[in-house]
Amino acid sequence: MLFSRFLPSVASHIIKISVESFSFHPARSACCSVPTQQRKEEMSSRSKKRKKTPPMDAGQNSQEKQLQALQNSKEEGFRTMKKLLLDVDCGVDDAQAIMVGLADPNVEILGITCVHGNTTVENVCKNVLRVLQACNKLEIPVFKGAAKSILGIKVGDENFHGQDGLGDAPDAGAPGLDLIQEENAVSAIVRIINENPGEVSLVATAPLTNLALAVRMDPTLPGKLKGLYIMGGNTESRGNTTVCGEFNFAADPEAAYVVLNDYQCETHLACWEFTCYNPLTWDFCDAWLGQDSDKARFMAKIFRHSMEESKKDGGCLGSTGFISCDSYAMAAAVDDSFVTESDHYPVTVELAGTHTRGMMIVDTLGLLKKTHKACIMKKVDMEKFKKMMMAALK
Repeated sequence: MLFSRFLPSVASHIIKISVESFSFHPARSACCSVPTQQRKEEMSSRSKKRKKTPPMDAGQNSQEKQLQALQNSKEEGFRTMKKLLLDVDCGVDDAQAIMVGLADPNVEILGITCVHGNTTVENVCKNVLRVLQACNKLEIPVFKGAAKSILGIKVGDENFHGQDGLGDAPDAGAPGLDLIQEENAVSAIVRIINENPGEVSLVATAPLTNLALAVRMDPTLPGKLKGLYIMGGNTESRGNTTVCGEFNFAADPEAAYVVLNDYQCETHLACWEFTCYNPLTWDFCDAWLGQDSDKARFMAKIFRHSMEESKKDGGCLGSTGFISCDSYAMAAAVDDSFVTESDHYPVTVELAGTHTRGMMIVDTLGLLKKTHKACIMKKVDMEKFKKMMMAALK
């Protein structure tokens, strides 16, 4: 078929990486000797001879504080530390999503990989560095990935977020591309997930080219992911780039097809229509941008262009308000309780339709005979979302 003929050759031209250059070994556990009965008796005897010291006031104080902290964590809904790997085409909503992730103390971002999409991959790299600088997080590694889709076909208007992807807002003090890692993004995805098996959630808010190439390099990759969170696709055949295609999927349908079929891991989808049906108000947006912080001033500057474009459109699918598409996927990755209602169905992508190429197919009847089902978000906790968004700019 068309895809099977083109993918291997195109992939090899996009990135020249040898799979053989990687060597992954399962962790080896050290063996411990079991104490003999005599040793056990000696240890028991010594422990009995030890004098018990009365607890110190300071220690008791510390213990009380720990118990209080534990109680507070239970009341607030305790969340364990999460390791995230982000794949972005950094437009303004990607920037918003990145900042949501950076603001959460329970999140460790292991790296950010860049791909074509809202602008050129070079601009994407620059934009990610600008966001990290605004958040004082330039220590997070950034990797450059695919510059084109699998077939090299370009679709859609890439200027919604401005020519540079961040509203064409000048920034004389922006970091240089010398901070970008030498390692390719696809290689980095494979390496980071293999170094942290079962621990990493991958958040993809861009065309899925990097992810498709990564699973071709290492087919075992999906089984080592904790979860996959995607902003992309559609459930009602409503397009925002083509007649029936959402931008991230329509920008590289072959890549989306590979990811939805080959990543047999827990998959969460924040689709186009879902984001439109769950908007924030413009009044909230004003308060959000009006916070007295450098982050809020940075966001107000880069968001001006796309905010004006959004208001001109007069709403999205009947909804009016502020929609930060990529932030929904990030919020779901950050907090498991964020999504309150979802559907579970097998999904794939149409590759050949005259008008439907790039459209996501939701198999409600089970005719595709796929065992893997994606979690398709329907409703979320908007109060939690507001808190996450506000915290991102504090």
